[in-house]
Amino acid sequence: MRIGVAATAPLGADVLERLAVTHDIVFLLTRPDAPQGRGRKLAPPPAKESAERLGIAVHQPEKPELPEAVDRVVVCAYGVYIPPRLLEQSLFLNVHPSLLPRWRGAAPVERAILAGDEETGVTIHETVAELDAGPIAAQERFAIGEDDAGQVFLRAGQVAARLLDDVLADPHFEPQEGESTYAEKITPADRELDLADPLGAWRRIRALSPHIGARTELHGRQVTIWSARLADGKLVPEIVQAAGRNRMSYDEFVRGLR
Repeated sequence: MRIGVAATAPLGADVLERLAVTHDIVFLLTRPDAPQGRGRKLAPPPAKESAERLGIAVHQPEKPELPEAVDRVVVCAYGVYIPPRLLEQSLFLNVHPSLLPRWRGAAPVERAILAGDEETGVTIHETVAELDAGPIAAQERFAIGEDDAGQVFLRAGQVAARLLDDVLADPHFEPQEGESTYAEKITPADRELDLADPLGAWRRIRALSPHIGARTELHGRQVTIWSARLADGKLVPEIVQAAGRNRMSYDEFVRGLR
C-alpha cells in the first residue's frame, strides 16, 4: 500500500519512523516551520526532521492538502483540522494516545496523568469531521504507574506502530462507546504548582515532563521542576531549573543558594 502520514509533534515523528521500517511512506504532511526557543528562530517540526532523515518527501501547506493519491493516511499529532473534503479522498486513520472516548482533544496524555488515571492507551480510529469521534479500528490499554508524559508517549508510539500494522490493510470499525471527556490544551495556568497539595503537584510535574515543565517558587527563586517523587506524603524535588539556568539536581540547586 501507498501510505501518507500527517504528523507534526514528537509522537508523530516516532510513529512515522516506526512505520517507515515496514511500509512505503509516500509523503509527510506537516505544519510549516515555526519560531521556537528564546531566539524565536524558525525551526522544523520534529516529524519533518524524521522524514528528511528517512528520505521521505515533506509537504508543509498552510492548509492541509494531499499532494498525491494514497491508499491510507495515518494521522498522528498533526495539530491541524482536516476538512471533510479531504477525508473523502482517502481513508484517514488517526492515532490517539488515550482510551477513546476518554480524553478526546489536544492533551490526552497530560490530562490523564493530571486526573490520576491508573491506565491509558492508544486508539486507532477513522478520522471524521468531529474531533476524535470516529469509529475504532483498534485499541490497547496499558498502566501509567509512576511514568511521566515522556515515558507514556514513548510507550504509545510503540503500541501505535504495532496496532497500525494489524489494521492498515483491512480495518474493521466499531463505534466508540461510553462517556466522552475532553483533554483541553495545556495553558500557562496548568503549569503552576500548588505545593500544599503534594499528590496533585507530583502528578502535575509528571504530566508536564519533559516537554513543558511545571513551575513554582523554591527558596525564593522561580524554578521549573522537571522531576520529583513522593516520600511519606511529601513532595521531594529531584531535577529543577532556575530561570536562566540549566537543569540540575535539587541538591545542586540548594548548594548554589549557599
